[in-house]
Amino acid sequence: MAISIELGKKLDKDYENKSLEEVLNAPPSALAGLTEKHDELLAKMGIKTIRDLGSNKYFATAGVLVALAGHVG
Repeated sequence: MAISIELGKKLDKDYENKSLEEVLNAPPSALAGLTEKHDELLAKMGIKTIRDLGSNKYFATAGVLVALAGHVG
């Protein structure tokens, strides 16, 4: 089953037409709003790709908590 999502302005212009695999293997600065300086800072935490960022236990936990907050109350 093919799945299509529109990321709009969530990616740097150079990555808008890349495959999901290419985006996941890209540096965090491929996300709109992040720069090469962010890449350097995140690399100090062992995060060198968007895949690393999304699977980092601290960022993943924070994302889940934010999602849950939208369903409370």
